[in-house]
Amino acid sequence: MTSKDIFNKSFPQDKQIGGSHYKNFTIQPYEFISKNDLSFFQGCVVKYVCRYLNKNGIQDLEKIIHYCELEIKKLKDGKKTKSS
Repeated sequence: MTSKDIFNKSFPQDKQIGGSHYKNFTIQPYEFISKNDLSFFQGCVVKYVCRYLNKNGIQDLEKIIHYCELEIKKLKDGKKTKSS
């Protein structure tokens, strides 16, 4: 007989380590981020927007702001390099 654990290891997208704050979404944040080829900072914003009500509240909202600021800096730094 086959152990169910074999199938759990085959489908890592079906499990979540450390909580259940993403489990009820129709589209998992990792899937949205990956399929839309988002940058690291954009992906973090998506992740924290999805979870803030069910995990760390205000702290996650502050992280969203922080990652937006980092994305802005990255874009500005890229423009400086191109115009130099």
